[in-house]
Amino acid sequence: MATKELQKVGELTMDFLILLMLVLSGVWFLRSMEQRSRVALLGSFLGKYQIEALMENLTQGYLRALGEDDPARREQILNMLAAAEQSVALQFGSFATEFARVDEEPARVSTVGMALPFATRLLPKATFDVREAFRIHARGLAQAASNEMQRSPRDKAFTMSAELLLMQHTCHWFCRSKATASARTLVRHQTPYEQLVASVAPATRRDYLALVQG
Repeated sequence: MATKELQKVGELTMDFLILLMLVLSGVWFLRSMEQRSRVALLGSFLGKYQIEALMENLTQGYLRALGEDDPARREQILNMLAAAEQSVALQFGSFATEFARVDEEPARVSTVGMALPFATRLLPKATFDVREAFRIHARGLAQAASNEMQRSPRDKAFTMSAELLLMQHTCHWFCRSKATASARTLVRHQTPYEQLVASVAPATRRDYLALVQG
């Protein structure tokens, strides 16, 4: 009798595990489809710009400048990057204006910790509008590039880097999840998400946090 009961329990356990695997596979499939759709949507707008290439050039230029022991040479390199800073700010501003024409539903981003399919529809209050986030980033990049705050070349480069990386974080968040975006930023740039938020201009930080934290 006990053997039959154990066998039945084992069968039920196996059925449950199979069902769980099917559910998880379905969630993974739906999530992957949704993420591919978001990547395609974002790419359809970014494809005409050189934002990623300009960002890479600026990042490398900043690192080269910071590696200079001669302050005059360091400042010279940073000043030479002004044209690229203006260009990336202008291009991202144009991108944000174009992306603002996207409908609201596909522009919603989930603030739930896990990347769940249909999270923006199931939990609409736990979302933010990425169109508004891009507008905030565009303004932050434009102000950093024009150096409205009259920062030193080094401080300007520091702020510009933070604005660019936080913008990139938002793009990854839109396509994947906040956790994935933060992990990529940490691995690629050795910068925690919290440090990025703390390093952007005060106006960017204020409006960004108000948006993503609701």
